[in-house]
Amino acid sequence: MKRTHENIPDQVRVLDRSHRDRMEMLRSRLCLLSGADKVLMTMYVQNGISFRQIARVRGVSETSVARRLHKIARRLTDGQYIRCLRNKKRLTPEQMAIAKDFFLKGTAMSRIAARRSSSVHRVRGALRKIRDLIDDTAAQKTRS
Repeated sequence: MKRTHENIPDQVRVLDRSHRDRMEMLRSRLCLLSGADKVLMTMYVQNGISFRQIARVRGVSETSVARRLHKIARRLTDGQYIRCLRNKKRLTPEQMAIAKDFFLKGTAMSRIAARRSSSVHRVRGALRKIRDLIDDTAAQKTRS
């Protein structure tokens, strides 16, 4: 078992703890992903495979793998889609699908519109309603 040395500053211990907490959050939210994003994050978070090894397997550069993983991690940890899941009863199935595509997968509004046989204007309106709902529920929690 590893011991913590007495001469390690408290700041390093706090950073280590916050990194561990973030990794645990990512592990718990991996089930929200699907497809290639889920495979990439599972390789990195659960199996501890490095950017270089993932890049070799995929046949792309190490920086593109790192950039992709950081984007996915940022979307998983920012919590916007989680707030949508918490308010699932107040959103329509179409709004939930749009929220997943936009907040979790990072899909552009034009692609969401094409996939849903809709217009960009309609997708933008749905996202505005979703954000307003999220902001309202967050404001209500801070009041109580």
